[in-house]
Amino acid sequence: MPQFDEVDRRLLDLLQKDARQSNKELADVVGIAQSTCLERVRALRARGVVLGYRADVDLAAVGRPIQAFLMVRLAPKTTNSVRAFQRDMLKRPETLSVSTVTGADDFVLRVAVPDVLHLRDFILDHVTSRKDVVDARSSIVYETVRPPVIMPMG
Repeated sequence: MPQFDEVDRRLLDLLQKDARQSNKELADVVGIAQSTCLERVRALRARGVVLGYRADVDLAAVGRPIQAFLMVRLAPKTTNSVRAFQRDMLKRPETLSVSTVTGADDFVLRVAVPDVLHLRDFILDHVTSRKDVVDARSSIVYETVRPPVIMPMG
C-alpha cells in the first residue's frame, strides 16, 4: 500500500478542494517551501495519485438534469464483447462513466440526459438494441452526495 506522509495528505486535501490554487498558496498553507511544494505535487502526479485537474460541471446547468444508473448484462461475455461495449458506450454523449462489475450484472453505466424520454430512447436505441445485451435495468438518481475529499486509507 502506498505511503503518504502528512505533507502529501494536506496537499491532496487542498488540491481536491480547489485545484486552481497557486503553488505559492499551497506552499503557504502547508508550511513548506514553494520548490518543495512543486516537487511534492509533481511526485503525486508521477506516482499516479493525482490523475489530472478538471472542472466539476453542474449537469443541470448544461441541459442534462436527469441522471440514471443502467445495469447491463452481456452474453456471450468475451474480452472482445466487453471492450466493444465499453468503447461504444463511451462514444455516447449521454455516458458519464462505464464500470465493469462483478455479480449479476456486467456493467453499471452512469448517464445524464435532458429528460426521461431521452433516457428511454438511449436505453432502447443504444443499449437493449445490441445483440450482446441480454438484460438492462435502470434506476433514476434522485440525489448524489459525495465527500469533498478522498484521502488515503490508513
